[in-house]
Amino acid sequence: MKILEVDNITLRFGGVTAINDVSFHVNEGELFSIIGPNGAGKTSIFNTLSQVYSPQEGDIRWLGESIMGMSPDKIAEKGIARTFQNIELFPQMTVLDNLLLGRHIRMKTSWFAGALWLGPAKREEMENRRQVEDIVDFLEIESWRKHPVALLPYGIQKRVELGRALAMDPKLLLLDEPVAGMNQEETEDMARFILDIRRELGIGMIMVEHDMGLVMDIADRIMVLDFGQKIAEGVPEEIQRNPDVIAAYLGGEISGVPETN
Repeated sequence: MKILEVDNITLRFGGVTAINDVSFHVNEGELFSIIGPNGAGKTSIFNTLSQVYSPQEGDIRWLGESIMGMSPDKIAEKGIARTFQNIELFPQMTVLDNLLLGRHIRMKTSWFAGALWLGPAKREEMENRRQVEDIVDFLEIESWRKHPVALLPYGIQKRVELGRALAMDPKLLLLDEPVAGMNQEETEDMARFILDIRRELGIGMIMVEHDMGLVMDIADRIMVLDFGQKIAEGVPEEIQRNPDVIAAYLGGEISGVPETN
């Protein structure tokens, strides 16, 4: 089942075309990856899906409904959450408090009831805290749960940001370079959690990532962008052999993944 359909979107900034007539779809529970050289338009794709930017042409449909023109908070309410290449956590707040922020869009009681700690507000917060604790267990960050984020190792901070996105109860996760800046051990841990999200939680994902070894190992399908245009789409084995992709990466290998003969 297709949960996201992107049809012929074009995004321009003045005379610069960041995305040029790009189409793709994502299936339920699928790990779809977008790759390409720097400046290819990958993050612009994410910003159009979140409706931070509105394409001048084309359409984006979520569960069959066009989301063009919706505000980013409405997109989040519909079930599309994202992480960021540069960590966007609140450094002086604890891990638990950062995760609870992800529950904000799911809270229904008023600020007045919350301030007075009335019955419905108390019950709602207790339920939200229970769900956050489940995420803490899932991502294996129990020992860090009450620590300020600023004191955490970089790899754990990236894991907390992933947890905040999970706290939003998404049906689709947009992962913007989830292993950027990580060492080998941290990368392997993050790859394991991404696979667990797909397998155990059934959440679909779109991943933008420069680590081609990771992409080729875990992605179901891959779309390749170059200068804002789609030049290839397919399973990892097809992408590795595609001559247009090899040419875009300037050589016979794709960032460390040898070309398959």
